[in-house]
Amino acid sequence: MKKKVLTVLLTGAMVASMAAGATVVSAEESDNTLTVWAWDQNFNIKSMQIAADQYAADHEGFSVDIIETSSDDCQTKLTTAANAGDYSTLPDIVLMQDNSYQKFLKAYPDAFTDLKDMDINWDDFGALKQSYSMVDDTHYGVPFDNGAVIACYRTDILEEAGYTLDDLTDITWSRFEEIGKDVHEKTGKYLLTSEATGGDTLMMMIQSCGANFVNEDGEAYIVGNETAEKCIDLYTELVQNDVVKLVNNWDEYIATITSGEAAGIVNGNWITATLMSTEDQKGLWGITTMPKVDGVDTATNYANNGGSSWYITSNCQNVELAEDFLASTFGSSTDLYDAILPETGAISCYLPAGESDVYNEPNEFFGGQPIFSTIVEYSSHIPEFTKTPYHYEARECVNTAVVNIVNGTSKEDALQEAQDTLAFKMTE
Repeated sequence: MKKKVLTVLLTGAMVASMAAGATVVSAEESDNTLTVWAWDQNFNIKSMQIAADQYAADHEGFSVDIIETSSDDCQTKLTTAANAGDYSTLPDIVLMQDNSYQKFLKAYPDAFTDLKDMDINWDDFGALKQSYSMVDDTHYGVPFDNGAVIACYRTDILEEAGYTLDDLTDITWSRFEEIGKDVHEKTGKYLLTSEATGGDTLMMMIQSCGANFVNEDGEAYIVGNETAEKCIDLYTELVQNDVVKLVNNWDEYIATITSGEAAGIVNGNWITATLMSTEDQKGLWGITTMPKVDGVDTATNYANNGGSSWYITSNCQNVELAEDFLASTFGSSTDLYDAILPETGAISCYLPAGESDVYNEPNEFFGGQPIFSTIVEYSSHIPEFTKTPYHYEARECVNTAVVNIVNGTSKEDALQEAQDTLAFKMTE
């Protein structure tokens, strides 16, 4: 993939040469310039540009060179540099997905700069969000976008079946199933849609309990995991009882929503951007908490799905500048988060941002709810759980087990196969 380079020189003269897709910065500027790898020009890259603009207003000559690099390429380039024993190809700052970062920190700890000396109040971020970029008590990343899970429902369809949004708030999955059966019987609509190949729903269910499909030692833990079995039982019942519409891929997933076939969706809050693209459904949606798992003492109505954080690499030539830049912007500025929300749709996981006027504005698409402040508040309640470098492998194995169970395989055999497959993947 050809790199596109965006150079943001916000004060002083701009000296740049766009040659072969690369930015050349003069020696005079290099001491006050940070290089950044990130993806998505309308979301992450634009957010970084706005942050740089804000910081440059008080730091004459500051600039950032943002090299558009896909998430996969960030990971591949990091692996290549580590295997070569040469981190000189890395930027000063790199964006990484929360669910994948632990794998790289554990494999290549020398690739990143610890943030022990950073001037930031970590308590201004939810405990789970912090934990994605931590080892023991040491921070390595500055949290960025919010992945808190929300449940979204078509209030008009609920009303047709005799329910309101309050009836779906802070409930259990068993109660959700009861309501879902009734909604389907009365309206022909499913109360939830889910990908057969994704596995997100199951991951959100178990992690809302502060648990995972691995044990504290990071080993595959599916067979004998009571919390996992409860989640799998519940999810399987939802599919078999016409509460969940199980689809084959992402396009079909979105189509069930835009067509009105499904009355609800449970996912990371980034799904709001997709929902709001359906102009004809404006005012018909509401958000609330996700259901919690029955019979688990640690169960909550909160989970996370998605999100990313900023990291300073060991190749950074001016760590003090990088730390101060990130701390002054993404780590502490409600003004920044107020600015990037309407421009990019990036929702903050910086808890004080949820108190601002911008975050508390009523959202017409969601019936006047102040959804952004609500999402930030949700993120403060998400329980921590054991992380695994094999997050996506675990998700795939367990999801395959559910599909097999729905298709007639015994639960015992399906879960044993998932256990064995995940254990094998962990040795590859």
